[in-house]
Amino acid sequence: MEYVNAFWVGGAICAVCQVLIDRTKLTPARILVSLVVLGVALQAFGLYQPVVDYAGAGATIPLLGFGYSLAKGVAKAVAESGLLGAFTGGVTGAAGGIAAAIVFGCLFALIARPKSRS
Repeated sequence: MEYVNAFWVGGAICAVCQVLIDRTKLTPARILVSLVVLGVALQAFGLYQPVVDYAGAGATIPLLGFGYSLAKGVAKAVAESGLLGAFTGGVTGAAGGIAAAIVFGCLFALIARPKSRS
């Protein structure tokens, strides 16, 4: 049942984002930034943790989950290090996602064969 919950929650998040892309004049970049900020806000108010507990990877893999990881890392670092943790905790909490984005970005940059538009 865990897989079903992860699938439908992650799919619902992606479907809402696709509707935003198709039906609004928001650019994909603004939608992505909005999702990260929304993830941070939901975690700050304690509303996203129950979703993560219910859906697992279906809630942590989309960009809402990246914001959740940032906020969770900041909260942990502030509890341990005080104010300095507000600056270091987000990067520490989301280090896995950041590292994966860099590695896969470099890998695909080496593999891709870009074509000119002219």
